[in-house]
Amino acid sequence: MRLGAALFVLLLVATLASAIGVVYARQQHRQMFIQLTALERQRDEINIEFGRMQLEQATWAETNRIEQIATGKLGMAYPNAKDIVVVRP
Repeated sequence: MRLGAALFVLLLVATLASAIGVVYARQQHRQMFIQLTALERQRDEINIEFGRMQLEQATWAETNRIEQIATGKLGMAYPNAKDIVVVRP
């Protein structure tokens, strides 16, 4: 009977340790899943911002806009045909 009681206590301790391990693993899984969703949300926000920046860059680099700034703010103009010099080797 002593051996049966010792075996019972050993199995009870092993079962409790296993249950605690399962609870700990589930909690770790929950925390990592929350972290994963937060990182995915951050990735999506960064991708949206990147798309906006690409659109803004394309807008700023349009040739019409550059020409308007060159003529309006910088006073630049196309040279006359007589002012163009072709240099040949």
